[in-house]
Amino acid sequence: MSSRTPRGPRRPFLPSWLPIDPYILALLGTVGLAALLPASGAAATVASGASTGAVALLFFLYGARLSTREAVDGLKHWRLHGTVLACTFLVFPLLGLAARGLVPTVLTPDLYGGLLFLCLVPSTIQSSIAFTSIARGNVPAAICAGSFSSLAGIVITPLLAALLLGSGAGGFSADSVVKIVLQLLVPFLAGQLLRPWVGGFLVRHKKVLGYVDRGSILLVVYTAFSEGMNRGVWHLVTPGRLGLLLAVEAVLLAAMLALTWYGAKRLGFGRGDRIAIQFAGSKKSLAAGLPMASVLFGAHASLAVLPLMLFHQMQLMVCAVIARRRAGDPEAPDPEGEAAAPGGEAAGQPSGPGSARGGVSGDDPRPGRGSDPGSDQASDAEPVGGITSPVAPR
Repeated sequence: MSSRTPRGPRRPFLPSWLPIDPYILALLGTVGLAALLPASGAAATVASGASTGAVALLFFLYGARLSTREAVDGLKHWRLHGTVLACTFLVFPLLGLAARGLVPTVLTPDLYGGLLFLCLVPSTIQSSIAFTSIARGNVPAAICAGSFSSLAGIVITPLLAALLLGSGAGGFSADSVVKIVLQLLVPFLAGQLLRPWVGGFLVRHKKVLGYVDRGSILLVVYTAFSEGMNRGVWHLVTPGRLGLLLAVEAVLLAAMLALTWYGAKRLGFGRGDRIAIQFAGSKKSLAAGLPMASVLFGAHASLAVLPLMLFHQMQLMVCAVIARRRAGDPEAPDPEGEAAAPGGEAAGQPSGPGSARGGVSGDDPRPGRGSDPGSDQASDAEPVGGITSPVAPR
């Protein structure tokens, strides 16, 4: 007799149809704490040093968790993953550059710098997998696409920031190259090199290290917003400007969702691959972007990360609705057929050119049975490394 898989933990006090990321609430609470009790003087020096160490630790853990083999395997399906990378690191930045025309009537220069930085960060992993599973898409493709995007973003995002942001946008300068190497690339490469020895430890203590991840990011946010409060930068942001920023981000998200869906169809991809491309190519990683911003923007990081924080919550809410509607499409694979499909793909699902194939045990792509997209909780800070069940049934 087969045992029933236990239900995963649910988010307290939040209805399932309102996917408000609890981690966003924690981030907002941290911002409020920094506004009321900003670190200053000696405390600011200690917080800054701790934040620098936290960023290095985060990227060490990223490198130790990320399975390079899975990311490199994505090269076998170069059309699909090339499409996702093009959306993430080409189309998004082009739209960000087009938004420059909104300065200063709609966006302030500082908010625009944050919006452009948002367009440069890599895609998410965990929530992309969850949404793809709920929509009955190609889950293995979503896993490879997210992993490959995270790996590429370690190098591409700082390079694009140096090219497009320059020294006049939020304090990015040539000196930041040294910080990028020391705080991001060196710890990441160290994690990759030590992965054979520390990988087992990370798997055994995944839950505890997840709290370390999220706590480190909260420390980075507190330090950045404290410095912003001490410098008085928040006097430059009004409620009206925030409303306009939300409107601009809504247009940006809608444009990317449409381009990824209809563009993938135009390129000849099947339904399952189009779903993976849409969710992996239209979303941005909060967990990767926040520590990068602290290195790239320094004292201006508080305003730089604000657009990313707002966009993260918006993409979760919108994509949750789209994923459940995709699951009800007439052309969606039959749930019973999915269970018997080899390699984790839906039975009869058109793979289309560039389709990624691979087994992912434990996936249940039926609507309402994938992991709650709102529970991402910056867990895209945990790049895929030996994932066996990215979407736990409940």
